[in-house]
Amino acid sequence: MADKPLLHETLHHAFGQYFAVDKVLYHEKTDHQDLIIFENQAFGRVMALDGVIQTTERDEFIYHEMLTHVPLLAHGQAKQVLIIGGGDGAMLREVARHPGVEGITMVEIDAGVVAFCRQYLPNHNAGAYDDPRFTLVIDDGVNFVNQTGQTFDVIISDCTDPIGPGESLFTSAFYQGCRRCLNPGGVFVAQNGVCFLQQDEAVTSHRKLRHYFADVSFYQAAIPTYYGGIMTFAWATDNPALRHLPAEILQARFQRSGLTCRYYTPAIHHAAFALPQYLQDALQNSDD
Repeated sequence: MADKPLLHETLHHAFGQYFAVDKVLYHEKTDHQDLIIFENQAFGRVMALDGVIQTTERDEFIYHEMLTHVPLLAHGQAKQVLIIGGGDGAMLREVARHPGVEGITMVEIDAGVVAFCRQYLPNHNAGAYDDPRFTLVIDDGVNFVNQTGQTFDVIISDCTDPIGPGESLFTSAFYQGCRRCLNPGGVFVAQNGVCFLQQDEAVTSHRKLRHYFADVSFYQAAIPTYYGGIMTFAWATDNPALRHLPAEILQARFQRSGLTCRYYTPAIHHAAFALPQYLQDALQNSDD
């Protein structure tokens, strides 16, 4: 280990994790951020932006399956899907697996990320960039949701943490824009950090989203790369029933979809909305 360079993640100041860099595949400052893609023996190919790990080949399927299949199967009839961020292509890959989806729009602020990931993380997109239903828009996510004339059934915010370019995707202006272009009965979901270490993210998102949606909550998954406990995903809709669908309905939709997953199951979907007491308490206090 001593003879290999190490990438020390910069997300937290008081402690962190490191990855041995077996081989650097690409490293450059793009127009918006510092991007590196490297190989690691334990996690395969790894991408970091500004020193913060974004995705790894080893465990990306957990994150992408949960942020895609939960809203799409809960909705049940989604035709138009909007992905904000997601330049590595894996969210697109999972959305494209739903045969009922007719259009997929992805808005990515950094064209460089798309190009680099397409070349150096090919397993993430797995050819999904060639799907005829797909449209790529290079734009700021906040600007797009507040200006577009399109509407969507599901919006997935595959954002970085609220630092640097990703900060705007945690603002009221973004949430209001998403509400504006979401069809009635639609679902908005977003990455919302590891709540044990980044609890303020969930509390702030909850407080802001409540201004625009009737039903706001979170669901969870444990993803090894995002260390420190469970990762939370924000959930917002005007149809509260979608969060409480019976397991047998989810199972039937899952079977009809023809999906084969490595992490997602209807049972995990149902259980994912059960939150730890410390997060429930924090969210309740934010309502007071």
